Amino acid sequence: MSIQTRRTFLGASALAVGTACLRSNRLLAAPLGLPIGLQLYSVRELLPKDFAGTLRQIGALGYREVEAAGFYGHTVAEVKEAMSAADLRCVSAHYSYHDLSRDFDKTLEFAHGLGLEYLICSFPGHKNPPKDSSAAGQRQFTLEDWRWNADQFNQMGAKIKQAGMRMGYHNHTMEFAAQDGVVPFDELVRLTDPALVTIEMDCGWVTVGGANPAEYLRRYPTRISMLHVKDFKKTDKPVTPTSPPPAAELGRGTADYHAVFAAASSANIKHYFVEQEEFDGPPMEALKIDADYMRDLNV
Repeated sequence: MSIQTRRTFLGASALAVGTACLRSNRLLAAPLGLPIGLQLYSVRELLPKDFAGTLRQIGALGYREVEAAGFYGHTVAEVKEAMSAADLRCVSAHYSYHDLSRDFDKTLEFAHGLGLEYLICSFPGHKNPPKDSSAAGQRQFTLEDWRWNADQFNQMGAKIKQAGMRMGYHNHTMEFAAQDGVVPFDELVRLTDPALVTIEMDCGWVTVGGANPAEYLRRYPTRISMLHVKDFKKTDKPVTPTSPPPAAELGRGTADYHAVFAAASSANIKHYFVEQEEFDGPPMEALKIDADYMRDLNV
């Protein structure tokens, strides 16, 4: 090999390695230096049809962490194999209080087998079943309900901690409707033990609920350790907690995530998960837009 050819080869090799490193770093160059995560509720219609193939598509978009919202009958071994093949790490899983309390020991065993870090309560329970069985009725909680939930979370959190994981709570919108001057979200934070229960703040639902996610990150920098990142379209229709605006790809809606992640940079965020619950077109195209937005979000 001539000196010139060798130099050309070495230069090309260095460029290829450098490009690969930049590409690899770019996958992690999202805000806070954390891997881009996806809440798998976003692909709830695709996973039952092709669990492993859907995960591979998600991995190919640059997502590296996922949060489950159901395992669709798959065993621990099958889930781990599919995640590994897709170059994904399943960090946590969502369960409603009803499902979590009904099969707690079984769920704990399954989560431990998967190597999860967190078990997240995705929707609270009622101390006494409400008479109104409608969707709106199921979202009606008294302060007594919220305080009862806090106690339940502490009890569950102690057992989850013994199993080597952490208990978390994921908000919706009803936590921000004050009752007798008390905001349920603040009451949950006050009454749950920081050593046993962490908060996964859904920034989109905080906003729809009438609050400010950046402000909450500044208020509770050590209690909130996980985020859900979603966006909504601008709409002229009245927006209420039970009638949110339509979903949008990140950066194409109304959310200000520069402000949110600027506040998060001084907090204790360990993971964040993109979540898009509705799509106007092919889901993977929208999730690529979401991933690209997160990669390019500088704070």
